[in-house]
Amino acid sequence: MALVVSEIKLYELLKSKIGEREAEAFIEILETKVECKLNEKTSGFATKEDLAKMELGLIKWIIAPVFVLYGLLMASMKFFFHL
Repeated sequence: MALVVSEIKLYELLKSKIGEREAEAFIEILETKVECKLNEKTSGFATKEDLAKMELGLIKWIIAPVFVLYGLLMASMKFFFHL
């Protein structure tokens, strides 16, 4: 069990009040609960891979219409101005 300073202080405080095994078990339960809550909160965050996929999709939707508009512009110029 990897303990940080605040956990060590809590462990020492609890150990003197409720005993070594109980304090250790309480700290483990607390760690598990905090980790679960953190995972719940961060599960909706976008990763770098998610952002890269989204960016690629946006590029497709931006570049394709540009080519279509360019083609329409060239076709209309040929039609109206007989170039």
